[in-house]
Amino acid sequence: MEHVSIEDVERWIAPATVMRPLSRGLGSEHVNINYYELEPGDTFGFGYHRHHDQEEVFYLMAGTARFETEDGDVSVSAGELVRFAPGEWQLGRNNGDEIVRALALGAPADAEETEILIECPDCSERTHANVERASDGSDALVTICEECGSETGRYSEDTHP
Repeated sequence: MEHVSIEDVERWIAPATVMRPLSRGLGSEHVNINYYELEPGDTFGFGYHRHHDQEEVFYLMAGTARFETEDGDVSVSAGELVRFAPGEWQLGRNNGDEIVRALALGAPADAEETEILIECPDCSERTHANVERASDGSDALVTICEECGSETGRYSEDTHP
């Protein structure tokens, strides 16, 4: 048995105000469990994305998140869950005024590929992107457009202290 407090799990850099990989704190091998806190405007992911071989479930503990999907937007409120099958496109965002708290569960834990689409201002459209460490020596993560090489987003501890 493993036992951990959410607050004891180290925060990771993400588009969310708080992202804690609980599965690492628990030593989970078959399911990813992440805890999120989203301030207004924050997202769960770095962009509109899909996990080719991972099923993902979000449980909203507080607030309301709007998920962009191929079939249209869906709102999920506290006490509700939403499931995405492997290969389904999605991006959850806090469009409200109150904080969103949620758990994301993904299986299998060792999902290999995540495909990301991000609005690239230089390409003037949504393009494929990669998440990388910033090349400036900082601890920041950046999203890079695969089409033109432009940095489309930057995330660091300073972004969400």
